[in-house]
Amino acid sequence: MDGELEKRIRAKIRDVPDYPKKGILFKDITPLLKDHYTFSACIDALADSFKGEKIDYAAGVEARGFIVGGALAGKLGVGFVPIRKKGKLPYRKVSIDYELEYGKETLEAHDDSVEKGSSVLIVDDLLATGGTARAAADLVQKMGASIIGFGFIVELSALNGRGKLGGQRIVSLIRY
Repeated sequence: MDGELEKRIRAKIRDVPDYPKKGILFKDITPLLKDHYTFSACIDALADSFKGEKIDYAAGVEARGFIVGGALAGKLGVGFVPIRKKGKLPYRKVSIDYELEYGKETLEAHDDSVEKGSSVLIVDDLLATGGTARAAADLVQKMGASIIGFGFIVELSALNGRGKLGGQRIVSLIRY
């Protein structure tokens, strides 16, 4: 990625102290999302990183992963799969429980959202501890699809989320 894009991304990410709980410095991408030029450049950079890969679906994790994943799916010309928190989907679901540093969570997807043998790119705005991304990948694999990689705008390197993603290909546009 070029240094100019990295500077533009960093300029558009807002730090929010003590959110969602005291002691956490939240990296807020909403200022980036409202800047069409920078957001489009992020989607282009992620798409270019996976050019030539066989991708059937981009799966975005609720909530900001929907925004990034939906835009990336459109750019790649593939389907989009929403991965939601428990109780948000109306149709038959596949679920997976996972541990967070502050509790337990459940992710769900419709049971017909991917075909067996399809290739899925997991997308979210940010990679932190890797727990949610790992759970999303496990959910997709539970449905019989394979993971071709992960795409993020931001990575918090000190939290070592990569370590939970089992040597998969990981693209992060910027790292803190």
